Amino acid sequence: MSSQNSPSPLLPKALSPNAWSRRSFLRLSAAASAVAAFPVMTEPLLAQAAAASLAPTAAPVSHPPILIDQNENPLGPCPAAREAVSAAAAQGGRYMMSWTDDFEKNFAQSEGLKPEFVQSFPGSSGPLHHAVVAFTSASRSYVTADPGYEAGLFAAQTSGAKVVKVPLTRTYAHDVKAMITAAPDAGLFYICSPNNPTGTLTPHADVEYLLEHKPQGSIVMVDEAYIHFAGSQSAVDLVKAEKDVIVLRTFSKLHGMAGLRCGVAMAKPELLEKIVNRMGWNAMPTTAIAAASASLADAGLVAERRRINAEVRGEIFQWLDAHGYSYIPSESNFFMLDTKRPARSVIDAMSKRGVRIGRIWPAMPTYSRITVGTHDEMAMFRDAWQEVMKGAVSAQVGGLAELKGWRILDGIRVRA
Repeated sequence: MSSQNSPSPLLPKALSPNAWSRRSFLRLSAAASAVAAFPVMTEPLLAQAAAASLAPTAAPVSHPPILIDQNENPLGPCPAAREAVSAAAAQGGRYMMSWTDDFEKNFAQSEGLKPEFVQSFPGSSGPLHHAVVAFTSASRSYVTADPGYEAGLFAAQTSGAKVVKVPLTRTYAHDVKAMITAAPDAGLFYICSPNNPTGTLTPHADVEYLLEHKPQGSIVMVDEAYIHFAGSQSAVDLVKAEKDVIVLRTFSKLHGMAGLRCGVAMAKPELLEKIVNRMGWNAMPTTAIAAASASLADAGLVAERRRINAEVRGEIFQWLDAHGYSYIPSESNFFMLDTKRPARSVIDAMSKRGVRIGRIWPAMPTYSRITVGTHDEMAMFRDAWQEVMKGAVSAQVGGLAELKGWRILDGIRVRA
């Protein structure tokens, strides 16, 4: 009979219980010397707040709720990752820091980086929050796009930093020149590419320009949470060149591990140290490390899931084009769809039909963010969307007819 600490044959080969390494010891030392621990506002909290405000699903609905509102991957973890989670559960009572060390080494190797340039976290919103706290202050601004991912805004409240929002360009890229001009006192520039919520890319050349012309002492953060869907050029080469840049990745999106929480920050060691020193204890979830390691080892996973997402996304874009609906072309697993009216009413109407679509950004009040689901989920979305849109048009025409002494009978306007 095997001992409790024996590695399971289902676990990735590198993830076997062993003595803590020097890297593990340094991780603990950094946590012990942390300046302070701050609360983290993450994507799940933002999503929960949006979901809590949705209208209840009308009864009866012939299908379970279609959840295309939180940028989740409906495919979930790959089979190997699921097996690894099950096998790792037996070690769930231990921190297994050596597993994290091995994962970080393997991830670094996959990106052509030295291991000390990689630090894992439970998701990627955590390092975003702690980087904002580390590099901004009452005298150093936090600079972001509008619309953009909001978690950094909450972190700026913690650091007391001024928030500078800069509109996207006409192509929905980050306007890096305007960002530089708007914040000569910048502490941290946040670039999300593909951008959340628009799903659009910011060219690598623009990131390079920002690094070359930014205020002295400021840091550039590039959030690549959705880059696997786009297949675009990463900013990791700028990390290799030891620029003042931090690149974020997560296993929540393409890898389908939103509920397991595994993310990575890549930067030169002195930048990573400043993040870690603001976060306190950072033990990674055992099951998350096991799943991420197995998913990382699946050589064909990224290409296959990118293909699946692009296929479904292309089909829904063709349908929207054919029916005259406006949207922002996206390179990710979500897109912004124009509701042509305050989006809140459309979101509620869709929810009553059992389809949950995404929230609203103040800069785009007539748009809702739609996650790309499965073929079947998007078919149900199309049916519900047509019903809501046609109902809204009928209501508008009917209201106009009543004002002028007409009424609508079987879709035809007649005298009242």
